[in-house]
Amino acid sequence: MKLNYKLYLYLSLSNLKLLKRSYPAKIMFVAFVGTHIPLLTLLLSFLISNSYSWEMAVRVLIIALLATLTGTAATLYAIHNLLAPVMLTSTALQDYLNNRKLPELPTEYVDEAGTLMADVSQTLNKLDELIHYITNYDELTGLPNQNLFSDRLSGAVAKKYFLPDNTKEVGIQLHLGDRSNLTFSPSPQQQKLLAIFLLGIDDFLNLSHALTHNTLNLLLRAVAQRLSTCVSQTDIIAHLSKDEFAIARVEIPSFESVIKLSQLLLNTLAKPFLIEGNSIHITASIGITINDLNESNGVEELLQQAHIALSQAQTQGRSQYLFYSPEINARLQERLTLESQLYGALERNEMQVYYQPLINLHTQKVTAVEALVRWKHPTLGLVSPAKFIPIVEANGLITAIGEWVLRTACTQCRAWQLAGLPAIRVSVNLSARQFEQPNLVEVVSQILQETGLPPSYLELEVTESFLMADIQHSVKILNQLRELGIWLALDDFGTGYCSLNYLTRFPVNMLKIDRSFVQDITSNPDSAAVIDAIIALANSLQLKITAEGVETAEQMHYLKRRGCEEGQGFYFSRPVPADIAVEMLENSYQLSKQLR
Repeated sequence: MKLNYKLYLYLSLSNLKLLKRSYPAKIMFVAFVGTHIPLLTLLLSFLISNSYSWEMAVRVLIIALLATLTGTAATLYAIHNLLAPVMLTSTALQDYLNNRKLPELPTEYVDEAGTLMADVSQTLNKLDELIHYITNYDELTGLPNQNLFSDRLSGAVAKKYFLPDNTKEVGIQLHLGDRSNLTFSPSPQQQKLLAIFLLGIDDFLNLSHALTHNTLNLLLRAVAQRLSTCVSQTDIIAHLSKDEFAIARVEIPSFESVIKLSQLLLNTLAKPFLIEGNSIHITASIGITINDLNESNGVEELLQQAHIALSQAQTQGRSQYLFYSPEINARLQERLTLESQLYGALERNEMQVYYQPLINLHTQKVTAVEALVRWKHPTLGLVSPAKFIPIVEANGLITAIGEWVLRTACTQCRAWQLAGLPAIRVSVNLSARQFEQPNLVEVVSQILQETGLPPSYLELEVTESFLMADIQHSVKILNQLRELGIWLALDDFGTGYCSLNYLTRFPVNMLKIDRSFVQDITSNPDSAAVIDAIIALANSLQLKITAEGVETAEQMHYLKRRGCEEGQGFYFSRPVPADIAVEMLENSYQLSKQLR
């Protein structure tokens, strides 16, 4: 290492054992030597000169020695005090490094020592501000991060914003999804409540894939700015992670105010964001926890409760808010248990395929069956698809399960044909993850070749929501599937946001009316009008149409009169195993022979 030549004396003195650890000692040593040079010179001149008597020489030497010692003491004392700025600066640096204590150094002096103290003081203060910002604030949005949020929230919790003892008499209900009973308003004399709102951007993973890194960052900054306009000065707001923001409110006059803030946050984010000239639409969900009765919950527990509520809210759809409750926690624990047991369920032969018939409403014959996956748990029995399908969609297992269902359904349909039963279509649902597979068309083609099922007897069901994510890609994949000769059905039609323009671009053969419209078709004129419009639309586009969720004879007759071709639902049959489904096919075959 090349050293400054001006340090040679300092380095030389540092090599001396007695002077190594003390800078003042080095200064004192040099001062002592320097002040004693005149005395040593005088002594030497007397020793080599015969001009003076010994008495005179001794007298002069004593006087010179006393004067030198006095001057040396005064000089060393002055130098010691002049070194104080350097020593104070060194001590200040050590205190900051060891204890993060900011220095209290004078800044008004203009010489080198004064400038040193002023510069060190200013530098350490700026450095401390920078460290504080980096430690406590999110670099992207400028909002407090989780560390600062937790610190501030701990301070709020320490003030014990809890409910009074008579709260139980008010009858508060915080059950899952129960918002109508949140009417408790404490009196001005009562202590305030503490609520945490954990807001998560819906479908953030797909959003991050669709946007560039820079655009996503600009969007998150815009989200932070909008959220900041919704909160008061006493609220605590933070950016916890890429897609999660937290707000803590410690002055809640009523539960209605919590709901109003939730609605305000969701409505504010639902408005389009103009980023780099493009309009971007997002939605968010919110998990809410309120400090429970008279128990002092810690910050980590409160955040965990809010996370549980948020997770449950996002499973119920977009733009939802939900309060934490023990019921939510129990559902989450059940979900985690099921998820761990789903791994390996295929290998353990726990998955089964059930079949639900699609009936021609005019001939009452079975025209197709829909293959539906079922999980036969070794101890729980048949687990509801509503419980395990969202799990396998979230963790990616749906891809392997979906391919297995497709292969199993094609094999079964071909086996029925070879057994002499009437040739019918088998309908299989495609998940969003399956549709995103780059080799989807190859997988479907290979399964058809392996099972020997003619492509015209396979129907794949797709939904509006994942088709709309990338219109150009969706049209390309659908065309490739149509070229194989298979049928394509647009499932849950009417519940998404598929415009007529996009519908004409999708090469589908069939529309499936969602069960939500069929459910109250005979009692709700609006639902009836929607179904009439969908049937008319399908006829004009020369598309076949199937109504899902038919449960009564009245619904079936209404659909038949309106020109709907096929129906599917509990009125005809629940999903059943293959051995029971074959009986329905045989009965349908016998019925068709009798009608000939």
